[in-house]
Amino acid sequence: MTPALPTIAIVVPCYNEETALPISIPKMLDVLERLEKQKLAKWDSYILLCNDGSNDHTWKVIEEFHLHDTRIRGISLAHNRGHQNVLLAGLMTVKGHCDAAISIDADLQDDPDAIIEMVRKFHNGKEIIYGVRSSRDTDTWFKRNTAHAFYSFQKVMGLETVYDHADYRLMSNRALNLLAQYGESNLFLRGIIPQIGLENDIVTYKRNERVAGESKYPFAKMLSFSIDGITSFSARPMRWIFMTGLILLLVDILVALYVLVSYFFSDHISAGWASLMLSIWALGSLILIAIGIVGEYIGKIFVEVKHRPRYAISDKLWD
Repeated sequence: MTPALPTIAIVVPCYNEETALPISIPKMLDVLERLEKQKLAKWDSYILLCNDGSNDHTWKVIEEFHLHDTRIRGISLAHNRGHQNVLLAGLMTVKGHCDAAISIDADLQDDPDAIIEMVRKFHNGKEIIYGVRSSRDTDTWFKRNTAHAFYSFQKVMGLETVYDHADYRLMSNRALNLLAQYGESNLFLRGIIPQIGLENDIVTYKRNERVAGESKYPFAKMLSFSIDGITSFSARPMRWIFMTGLILLLVDILVALYVLVSYFFSDHISAGWASLMLSIWALGSLILIAIGIVGEYIGKIFVEVKHRPRYAISDKLWD
């Protein structure tokens, strides 16, 4: 007996994408049609556009597309909650209403044609398929090298992520149900989803230029995102503070021995103004860094214990 074709939901987080959506939506609809023609997906597959409290006409564009094609569905958050939260809102909305969900950004830097290969791997039993960039040729030298530095630093910090993977992935409905059990407010989906396990694979694709609009991830935001990921999944930075303290304690013991020997066996002790000032500045900087790292963890505890909703959906276009 021929197995039933899966219903595929394409989940697209959107923030100020009014210029990109008229270009990206037709291309995603074309992918759905090709999936249906190739007997890879059911006719009722759809696209869910998730508006993250945009301050342009993104939601109006979504409404207009929905009026002309009910395969275009939408949700709008009541307030801007950030990429990870709006993406989670979309995934939780389609949970139970699809066999697999594929998340992709509206700017089409992630090649939508890779969706077809993802669905093929889903047919072969894979439940999580990661979209991985084959190269970063379209990135600037600075962005390419800082991105690689972030991945390497995350690995050193004990964070399990997929190298050169953003949030372009396929997840089965079972994987979505498992994801729903993670209740933390400090979301870092790139770190959470590898922890789910299940059968997984990768699909490589060539990274494209944005079809329109501006990048939503400048360097400062990338840095903040990386810090959030590390402090959400690893206590290693605090362990490093402890180890640094032990090393400094050994240095202090050696300095104390030197001072005592100089006091008892030398005619005089040099003023040592330069070394004293350098020590004060070095130790002061280390103390401030340590306080800052501990503060990151305390801040996350503060957010988590309040158990506030991660998002609120104000509008929904479904039928």
